[in-house]
Amino acid sequence: MMEEKAVRDEELNDALFTELLIRGDVKEFRDEFLSHHPYDQASFYEKADSGNRQLLYQYLSPKEMADIFEAIDLDDDEYEDLFHEMDARYASDLLSYMYTDDAVDVLNELNKEQVASYLTIMDKESAQQIKDLLHYEEYTAGSIMTTEFVAIPKNSTVRSAMNILRNAAPNAETIYYVFVIDDDKKLSGIVTLRDLILAEEDTLISTIMNERVVSVSVSEDQEEVARMIKDYDFLALPVVDFQNHLLGIITVDDIIDVLEEEASDDYSKLAAVSDMDTFDKGPLTAAKKRLPWLLLLTFLGMLTANLMGMFEATLDEVALLAVFIPLIAGMAGNSGTQALAVAVRGIATGDIEEQSKMKLLFREAGTGLITGVVCGVVVVGLVYFWKDELLIGMLVGTAVMSSIFVATLAGSFIPLLIHRMKIDPAVASGPFITTLNDIISIVIYLGLATTFLSRL
Repeated sequence: MMEEKAVRDEELNDALFTELLIRGDVKEFRDEFLSHHPYDQASFYEKADSGNRQLLYQYLSPKEMADIFEAIDLDDDEYEDLFHEMDARYASDLLSYMYTDDAVDVLNELNKEQVASYLTIMDKESAQQIKDLLHYEEYTAGSIMTTEFVAIPKNSTVRSAMNILRNAAPNAETIYYVFVIDDDKKLSGIVTLRDLILAEEDTLISTIMNERVVSVSVSEDQEEVARMIKDYDFLALPVVDFQNHLLGIITVDDIIDVLEEEASDDYSKLAAVSDMDTFDKGPLTAAKKRLPWLLLLTFLGMLTANLMGMFEATLDEVALLAVFIPLIAGMAGNSGTQALAVAVRGIATGDIEEQSKMKLLFREAGTGLITGVVCGVVVVGLVYFWKDELLIGMLVGTAVMSSIFVATLAGSFIPLLIHRMKIDPAVASGPFITTLNDIISIVIYLGLATTFLSRL
């Protein structure tokens, strides 16, 4: 009910904004539009057609449009089209008003000619701040940090610190954490806004600051940064170089974006899609992303077909064996995918450390053995009552038990091995594990059948 009301409110807002835009009443539009939350403004902007967006650029200043872009949620390739339709001066001013880390995120999605043009037009201070972040490798702490933070000298008093805070607050991304630096601009400690409010004005910052500061290296992977902020429940995390100079901070809102990005990336890989499809993409674009994986899986499937051909004589001898191939392959694939999901999630969340990897493998081996035995016994009974074939039932049951055990072990071991090789374990995706387990289960099943063919 609440969701339906929210949708109706959004539709009413969009209709009102559109009417005011078309009517051309600039003052009334601005009064109404700017009274809404930036998220609502961004939602309208995303859905507006090119003509209405052009009116928005006329009615709103670059600073006001920057607030919208702070809240916007676009696909990477959409930024280039939007900036192409803006006046170059307007676009560069918009970027200069954005927080530096967000501006860098946008510029990373534009072509080099656009980036160079905007940085040339932009005021020197903003351009330099953006250039300083652009050279950091993507997906590292340096690439997602912001340089709009509050830092105070270690030897200052609370009174002078509050003055610094008041002056810096309008441009700072967060003021709840105030970072303390020494004369060499090295990170020395941290005080919170609460600490400053409660302390006496003549108190030295060095006496109230917390010297045990958790920080991250500028080259740290963004996934590890996200894990640290989650573990410590920080609102912001300082970023330092190898000499402990304070370079910037990473705020929790940036980490939420990272978590969403990493989750989407892992999910797409688990589905064997190179990049997550979005519903607004055409069939040709979606096909281009999926085809490489499907073609690779086709070749692996041919290997499975070739293996079955090697056991053609066995299948000709006892045709009933072919009936149970999908059952055995399917159960092995499902159990392997379950183990894969547990392992990949454990690696992604950091729950699996060096000392617990063997524990995971032993647990999954035990799980595979138990589930394999239970499923195997059930299959023996089903085949016996269905086909009145006890020996074939025992063969199929043994193959099910063995396949589930091996598939479960492979599903947990392969991601750990890939992670050990410094490769994203999500690439050990469901379809690959399923295809691999198809091969394993067929070899086990038809190998057993060939061995005991004379008794069937």
